[in-house]
Amino acid sequence: YSKSRGINRFPALVESLEWLQRRPEVAARNIEINVPAVLKQWIEEETKLGNPTLEAKVAETGDPDLQLALDWSVKVNDTVADMVHGVAPFPNVRESLQRLDEKADVLVCSATPNAALKQEWSENDIEQYVVEICGQESGSKKETLSNATKYGENKSLMIGDAPGDFRAAVANNVLFYPINPGDEERSWQRFVDESIHKFFAGEFAGDYQQMLLDEFDSYLPEQPSWDLIDA
Repeated sequence: YSKSRGINRFPALVESLEWLQRRPEVAARNIEINVPAVLKQWIEEETKLGNPTLEAKVAETGDPDLQLALDWSVKVNDTVADMVHGVAPFPNVRESLQRLDEKADVLVCSATPNAALKQEWSENDIEQYVVEICGQESGSKKETLSNATKYGENKSLMIGDAPGDFRAAVANNVLFYPINPGDEERSWQRFVDESIHKFFAGEFAGDYQQMLLDEFDSYLPEQPSWDLIDA
């Protein structure tokens, strides 16, 4: 529930550590939080932020901080694989995909690892409605969404719940339908009842999309709800 939600796990790790550095409770206990410079450098230089590229970098450098980040990421995957079972999509997700599939090519564009995406989509029998599933190993959301540029103006739409999704859409001249965090069911209801029809009718761009974006922004705070100390 923030303006950085939905980002790749490695930048999210760095941001989490930086927020911890500014927690009064952490400072009061004299706990030193280290944000490895080598990890930040790898994030800046690498375009496919995932375990395979990090494994290659660890093999190349032997850096202990990168190894620690890799170990953490592997455990994240293991935890997700252990926990995420029997989690159904929000109401109206399936109906939305079915209607989109009738007239559009549907592509999954995510910062989640491919294996987790394919497991979740196949488990819920909704993989049949998409032409491809592209997770973090496929590249950034911006890179993946570049596939939409072959369609005409206002003929492509990204559905997302994070500002990074919106930025990827803008970078590729793609329309954007936001799923409001914490109010997902109402967002999907509106999409299947109203927004999908506006998209196919060519009435989505402009004032209607801006209304949705303004509402979306109101759900995303820039600062956390707890007290902070100066960086």
